[in-house]
Amino acid sequence: MIRCATAADLTLLPAIEVAAGAPFRELGMTLVADDAPPTVAELEPALRDGRLWVATVEGAVAGYAVADVVDGTAHLEQVSVDPRWAGRRLGAELIEEVARWAAVRGDRWLTLTTYAEVPWNGPYYRRLGFEPIPDAEVGPQLRAIRAGEAARGLDAWPRLALRRPPAAVR
Repeated sequence: MIRCATAADLTLLPAIEVAAGAPFRELGMTLVADDAPPTVAELEPALRDGRLWVATVEGAVAGYAVADVVDGTAHLEQVSVDPRWAGRRLGAELIEEVARWAAVRGDRWLTLTTYAEVPWNGPYYRRLGFEPIPDAEVGPQLRAIRAGEAARGLDAWPRLALRRPPAAVR
């Protein structure tokens, strides 16, 4: 089940982020695996603004998604699912919830940045309908996000910006 996050959920999300990052270690991407999870203080604005959702299984918080607005359109800032709950389409459901939020806002696109070749990143998002953003169409805020990723060393592996139209409101 996908629902809006609550204040009580905030303390659970950093551990989910750490667990979701662990599989990167198996690919030799230790910098990614060791990347610091968001703090409760960093997550609070998204909670307050209604841009934070959680996936629950059997009452337990198993994953989360954070949206933002970048260059005037919806942006999937983060989606993470604890690997213990993998294979249940929780990530896809969280992404669709963010897409519904984008559709309600009237956004033309839902954007994100990701690793091009990591199976649960670039190829996964492409299966969900995301396509690369042509370089000439990458806005200044998204360019700044990419520059920040590069400054943190995350461009040691190929990264890209993707987009898709948001889902129709059901």
